[in-house]
Amino acid sequence: MQPSPSQSADPAILGALRARAGGSESLGFADFMEVVLYQPGVGYYRRDGPRIGYGPGTDFLTATASAPLFGRLVAAACSRLLGPCVAEAQFVEIGSERGTGVLGGTPHPFRLARVIGIGEPLRIEGPSVVFSNELFDAQPFRRFRFRDGGWRELGVSFGDGVLAEVEIPPEGRVPAQLPGAAPEGYVIDAPLASAALARRIAEQPWSGLFLAFDYGKSWEEIAFETPSGTARAYRNHSQANGLLEFPGRQDLTCHVCWDWLSDALRGLGFADPRVESQEAFFTRNAGEFIAGLAASEAGRMSREKLSLLQLLHPANMGQKFQVLWAMRQTGGPRAVG
Repeated sequence: MQPSPSQSADPAILGALRARAGGSESLGFADFMEVVLYQPGVGYYRRDGPRIGYGPGTDFLTATASAPLFGRLVAAACSRLLGPCVAEAQFVEIGSERGTGVLGGTPHPFRLARVIGIGEPLRIEGPSVVFSNELFDAQPFRRFRFRDGGWRELGVSFGDGVLAEVEIPPEGRVPAQLPGAAPEGYVIDAPLASAALARRIAEQPWSGLFLAFDYGKSWEEIAFETPSGTARAYRNHSQANGLLEFPGRQDLTCHVCWDWLSDALRGLGFADPRVESQEAFFTRNAGEFIAGLAASEAGRMSREKLSLLQLLHPANMGQKFQVLWAMRQTGGPRAVG
């Protein structure tokens, strides 16, 4: 196997990779991601400075760039889904990039609103809305390539300070979900950590609404319709396939598997998890708010109307992003099946 194009890493990243590897000169891709995204002091999400938005130094846009409108839409949708019970619920946002969270200090119907940031303890109790925006796609994933009749795990070597893609011994059991056969060279980016995170959230003693905005695919699409995998890098508002370039200074992501997340929720007592486009979710559950905004801004193209187009139009975020939501009526986790 020929290694992928390589990239020299800065000494801090190399030191963190070597410490993680414990004497080896290679790591599985998930461990590599843990370092270059989340290692305190050097990881992409642990560095100071902007990442989201339109300004200098930013790398990508999310729905939170359309704040505070996005938060108002989320609050309106939660109010419709929970009804009067919304006043008893706390709003818990996990993994926010912004200090104040999606609600951003705007009026809301919840009992309270709080943010669980990256690296903070995951503790949720009682009636809640548990919300995230592009949390699950940023979790580490394992990479596999089908070669010579079997699945080979891919990792990253860093000998001589140069990063390169290599095959490694499997990091634990090869996932049973992988197809028995595939075209030669087919790549699967397996988002196992995102499903584990969904289970961790669902295992907490809370009831109410799980609400995750992200982008993903069904397992059928991942396993049979994306032969090059779904992993990509983002830097300076450009998407790239160079996953090893700019370690610690670019975002790495892959599509989540909606089936795996839904199964994790269903197995812990959430009824009928649903996935729909961001456009459909807001149109269905925040329609009155949207209609009121359109009427109040009639005759002019205001900033809020532009933000609404960014969030809902199919050519923008309306179809690119999906929403997984599910309800657990009372109590905490209940094993099902």
